[in-house]
Amino acid sequence: MELLVLKSGDSYLRIIADGYELVNMSKASVYPLMQEEKVKSLCQSLKDELEGLVIRKLIITETDHV
Repeated sequence: MELLVLKSGDSYLRIIADGYELVNMSKASVYPLMQEEKVKSLCQSLKDELEGLVIRKLIITETDHV
């Protein structure tokens, strides 16, 4: 599974009703690849507020534990 996230420095963005907050990866807002245009638009709108804001792709894999 591949998901998109927004990252600024060492923190990830969580989109909330009144904007965003900087969080760790486990609490970040994630988006499927088919919402790439939405993520690009969101990134562009926040670039002036957050230095070094980038879009990252998370790749999640499932394996046996034992």
